[in-house]
Amino acid sequence: HVANHSGNETSMATPSPISVQEQIKAQGAIVRQLKKDQAPQEKIQEEVAKLVELKAKLEGDAAGGVKFVLKCPKGTRDYDPFQMAIREELFDAIKACFKRHGAISISTPVFELKETLMGKYGEDSKLIYDLADQGGELLSLRYDLTVPFARYVAMNKVKQIKRYHIDRVYRRDQPRMTLGRYREFYQCDFDIAGEFDPMIPDAECVKVMAEILADLKLGNFVVKVNHRKLLDGMFAACGVPPEKFRTICSAVDKLDKVEWEEVRKEMVEEKGLAGEAADRIGEYVKLHGGKELLAKLEADQRLGAVKDAQLGLADMRLLLHYCDLFGVLDKVSFDLSLARGLDYYTGVIFEAILTGDPNDRASSVPAVGSVAAGGRYDELVGMFDQKGRAVPCVGLSIGIERLFSIMEARAKVAGAGRTRTVPTQVMVASAQKQLLEERMRVCAQLWDAGIKSEMLYKNNPKLLNHFQYCEKEGVPLVVIVGEAEKANGGVKLREVESRQEEFVKYADLVSEVKRRLIEKGL
Repeated sequence: HVANHSGNETSMATPSPISVQEQIKAQGAIVRQLKKDQAPQEKIQEEVAKLVELKAKLEGDAAGGVKFVLKCPKGTRDYDPFQMAIREELFDAIKACFKRHGAISISTPVFELKETLMGKYGEDSKLIYDLADQGGELLSLRYDLTVPFARYVAMNKVKQIKRYHIDRVYRRDQPRMTLGRYREFYQCDFDIAGEFDPMIPDAECVKVMAEILADLKLGNFVVKVNHRKLLDGMFAACGVPPEKFRTICSAVDKLDKVEWEEVRKEMVEEKGLAGEAADRIGEYVKLHGGKELLAKLEADQRLGAVKDAQLGLADMRLLLHYCDLFGVLDKVSFDLSLARGLDYYTGVIFEAILTGDPNDRASSVPAVGSVAAGGRYDELVGMFDQKGRAVPCVGLSIGIERLFSIMEARAKVAGAGRTRTVPTQVMVASAQKQLLEERMRVCAQLWDAGIKSEMLYKNNPKLLNHFQYCEKEGVPLVVIVGEAEKANGGVKLREVESRQEEFVKYADLVSEVKRRLIEKGL
């Protein structure tokens, strides 16, 4: 469900070696300036990669061929242990919220039949990655997790399910890595499928969004809500022909990125809408608020004459009431500019926006912008069912990459030492030589008890090396195996932080380690 951004790659004629040298010079200046300005490391790495690629191109031209450049494909990236520790923390928080609301997990293939995906995403269908025809089925990489979920529900004749799915999706978009926009990225989806009373599951989706953002402590946020039927009713009341509803909706969806004047120009000049109709739409899309806006729209005579608008307003009244009961109404904004460009939405739509925190020192990645979105899609499952059997659905998707960029920037401001990358709780060390076998036995004892433990892969490692590793990686305890301790039927247990040591019998080792870990909250 997450907001999409279209973009086209431009092809360039192969530059001559002289122009490549000029490009190298210019790119080098960009990298030096970024370093001088202390720009985000990710942005510097992105520009350095371009510089390396240009230098390799120059060398390849000089050698009469193109030199292979070792790099990640455009729009993708690697994650180091520090980054993965943050990502896992993020995934765990989101998954915990989904499970708290009773969701179960499913998985679907990373690619689908091309016909499964086509015609579901409106103007963004051009961003779907098609796989090469291997003489069999025509396949495409999944664009989101929603359409595959609808296919799963239809194929397995599921009548009711509340599911979550966290996995990779792919879009042939123009990447902007520093803003968390990639060609391969994760989505975290939560969906409720089945026949239920109006707006109850929809309100829970808004609640889930608000809970996750509150749990992550990323600063101020607002959940914008609107309704597709209200939008269609508004378009009809403004004089938009029914066949132009979807294309005009796609234009309105761009209001979070460009000014109204530009959107109006697209409506009139590119999509052939009458200027008067566009101006009437402009009056509505500037409106946002809460229950007071709802009352104003219910009294609007122009909207009162359109059935879809009235149905949409009735749903919105219920939604806002239930959000109040769930304790999240103060985070909700009824916003008529929210459109959501995907074709499959049929009812309530919502989008979570971070609005920024003036006290946030991680200014290199400001905590602002869209980070989650979703809505109701009652007809998508029916598109896959041979008998057209509809299963109403509503769901949301968390934009993990944007959230990760913000959390990573904050972790760097706080200091990398605050984020543990190694899960080890106990290091098994030896004070003398020829004690490898004893270390292995103690490790096995701790592993069998479910304690996260490790040892260095050397016959006779230096004891100091163990201590330095533990201090660097935040390992709290060291079990020290020694000849004297072994003769007395035990080991020394060392606290890394205080450096205090205590003799512990083998029989008591597991219980003593567990006791100390509980005291440390591990």
